[in-house]
Amino acid sequence: MKELICIVCPKGCHLKVDEEKGFAVTGNACPRGAEYGKLELTNPTRVVTSTVRCEGGAHPRCPVKTDRAVPKGKIADVMRALDTVSLTAPVRVGQVVLENVCGTGVDVVATRDLICP
Repeated sequence: MKELICIVCPKGCHLKVDEEKGFAVTGNACPRGAEYGKLELTNPTRVVTSTVRCEGGAHPRCPVKTDRAVPKGKIADVMRALDTVSLTAPVRVGQVVLENVCGTGVDVVATRDLICP
């Protein structure tokens, strides 16, 4: 039996996931907690947030994030891929910075407008 704290909503339910009973989840206050508990043990994923270099803008770095969660095992690869990215201002919120990062089918998008000074 694994114990987790749900991160889906602010309640932070203390979950117990029984792997021997087909990943049965207890302790959740909503159905999303049950789904989170099962997925966390079978296929854990996270949204990655970071920054990338940006030339010609008001700031030297642009904040970015994945548009969906990526498998936890791919996070280091995603970060290495982001280290190779260099944008040129202007950059708009939602602009795709890196498509299909590391073959995950997930795009990395800008989370801030960066305009030329």
